[in-house]
Amino acid sequence: MGGREGEGGQRKDQTMNDISTKKLTDKQTALVDTIVARGCTIREAAEIAGYSSGESGRVTACKTMKLPHVQQYLMQRMNEEFGLSATLAAGTVRRLATSAKSEYVQLEASKDLLDRAGYKPIDRSQVQVAGDIRVSIDLG
Repeated sequence: MGGREGEGGQRKDQTMNDISTKKLTDKQTALVDTIVARGCTIREAAEIAGYSSGESGRVTACKTMKLPHVQQYLMQRMNEEFGLSATLAAGTVRRLATSAKSEYVQLEASKDLLDRAGYKPIDRSQVQVAGDIRVSIDLG
């Protein structure tokens, strides 16, 4: 039985290697790049990427987006986009913390910066109980 578990693990590793080494076609790459860059629908992205127009192109694009190697590329591209957008967002929050007209906005932006830097205040909650508390543990 131990040998079979090892074989299953090898098959899983092989599947992951197949996904990571499988090449995307130009259309698959264009489809994913269009969806990530424009944030459009699959139907619109399919037409831009060169798939058939209409329902058949949309269906083919939907099937394409379900392929493991295409999903892996999508996740990679989304991480790249989020990384780029994060720097813009951080700059916006910094600007709001220093130059927003509203003191409330400055406060909230400052708290957000401190929170993201690891200086979030400890969440405290107090519970007041009126009356007696009894705990009974029956081990038998």
